[in-house]
Amino acid sequence: MCGISGWVDYGRDLRRERQTLQAMTDTMACRGPDAEGAWLAPHVAFGHRRLAIIDIEGGRQPMTAGAEGEVVAALTYSGEVYNFRELRAELEQRGHRFRTQSDTEVVLEAYLEWGEDFVSRLNGMYAFAIWDARREELLLVRDRMGIKPLYYYPTPNGVLFGSEPKAILANPLAERVIDADGLREILACVKTPEAAVFRGMYEVRPGQVVKLRREGLSKRRYWRLESREHTDDLQTTIRTVRELLDDIVERQLISDVPLCTLLSGGLDSSAVTALAARALAGKGGVRSFSVDFAGYSENFQADDMRDTPDTPYVRDVVRHVGSDHSDIVLDSADLMDPAVRAAVLRARDLPLGIGDMDTSLYLLFKAIRGHSTVALSGESADEVFGGYRWFHDPQAVNSGTFPWLAMQGQTGLSTRGEFLNEELLRKLDIPAYRADSYQRALAEVPQVPGETGLQKRMREISYLHLTRFVQILLDRKDRMSMAVGLEVRVPFCDHRLVEYVFNAPWSMKTFDGHEKSLLRAATADVLPRSVVERRKVPYPSTQDPAYERALRAEVTRVLDGDSAIGCLVDADRVRTMLDQPLGAVSLQGARTSLEGILQMNAWLGAYDVSLAI
Repeated sequence: MCGISGWVDYGRDLRRERQTLQAMTDTMACRGPDAEGAWLAPHVAFGHRRLAIIDIEGGRQPMTAGAEGEVVAALTYSGEVYNFRELRAELEQRGHRFRTQSDTEVVLEAYLEWGEDFVSRLNGMYAFAIWDARREELLLVRDRMGIKPLYYYPTPNGVLFGSEPKAILANPLAERVIDADGLREILACVKTPEAAVFRGMYEVRPGQVVKLRREGLSKRRYWRLESREHTDDLQTTIRTVRELLDDIVERQLISDVPLCTLLSGGLDSSAVTALAARALAGKGGVRSFSVDFAGYSENFQADDMRDTPDTPYVRDVVRHVGSDHSDIVLDSADLMDPAVRAAVLRARDLPLGIGDMDTSLYLLFKAIRGHSTVALSGESADEVFGGYRWFHDPQAVNSGTFPWLAMQGQTGLSTRGEFLNEELLRKLDIPAYRADSYQRALAEVPQVPGETGLQKRMREISYLHLTRFVQILLDRKDRMSMAVGLEVRVPFCDHRLVEYVFNAPWSMKTFDGHEKSLLRAATADVLPRSVVERRKVPYPSTQDPAYERALRAEVTRVLDGDSAIGCLVDADRVRTMLDQPLGAVSLQGARTSLEGILQMNAWLGAYDVSLAI
């Protein structure tokens, strides 16, 4: 895993711009703490920061391939290609000779052999740029599910690009401007494809190739979800899911550095941990980590989203699979640490966070990084198999908007921005923005001819999650992990599994009366009964009233001071929120506005943003 940056300009000699390239690349240091590199040619400059995972000595970047002493192509690459060994063997049969054992070189040689269509052969998570010196063309490529990020900023004579917006913003050609649509995107929680919030900046869409020539930019999709009739019966479907998972987990255990799993005690992470333990039996076993809060289990109060604390189920899995386990226990002081909160914002680049759930994830990953460089996660199983509670709530399913926004008061996502003043809220008209985004998303859904009723609707719901909601969570996971130099792999995002389960009928996905029925049935033999029967519970959020008390105090200081956000908020409404009595426990949904005010204020100050609204 790595951080990449680059610049193509057909109107200037970029060999003179090493200092600017260095500034762009330096912003990616957290993503690649092990090494850095640069490659410059007349119209192209590539930067790279490396987190060494495969072929520690041989995989240095940017990597070039040449003929007769001339560079033919150059690559700056982030990610992992899990089928690189098979591709390497095929390329060797076609006459290619390799200098390293890295997947990076396989990607570069695959491009030279098959051209840009080679991307359809890759299985993995990746974001990379290839410069073809023969054609003077740049390719920007992102994996099918968008696990790894990639942004670009067109200029009059070329383009800037990077793993994160901060790499692009380090170039003086990029403006730090947020217009009305950018602010709407921050507040709406709809994750519009290609929208990058900063004016003039774009995100390479999952499964997309962006090509730059002298004539300009072009884009094409090399992968998208397709609908087709599912002909397998239930038992065949369960067996196929398990076979895919066995293969996926085994592939994603390949690493030349210490590896672990993230374990919450839920079905998803427990399945990954159990399958990893089975694959590593006799090879040292698997190490696992979980996050907890001081006093959380003892004082836990069930709410609309969380029935039970994680700890008892984590213990059951650890005993069942024999993992070498560690709990990372945090308290409210950890979550309110100003340096930590600043690091989280810096990792995000935008005020898109979800409060303590971001901060605790960052601290969990930071603690894990002291022991492991790679972690396997259960992320995205809910989107693939239909796990969230709103999948099973008729009111949310039929709400006429994104289901995660229909669960009023439970997630807090629908109330982002309620702290803004009335004039600004009227101007932004977030409900209209959400409605437009929802209709455009629905128009994309691939349908099976003749499909009607619940099956048709649940196909739409699944598509919304696999193309929108999952991007919110994958982005969070990537930013928090790479901020500390930890690579997190997501087995449930393997495109083969996603394609197969997407087309399975909703009746199969709920055949036993529970959510994620196919996943439960496919992995029940490797899990303790308590986990197999456990209802979906989201990532934990602190319930400590001391945390909310500290948030309220900080928001009061912002309102009373000369703050960056002062002209945007409705101070009277916020003070009314602050006057509400504090309960015996503090729930996530009730803190959304407080978190939003603090993060927006910090972001406006730290990023020197100009608002053009």
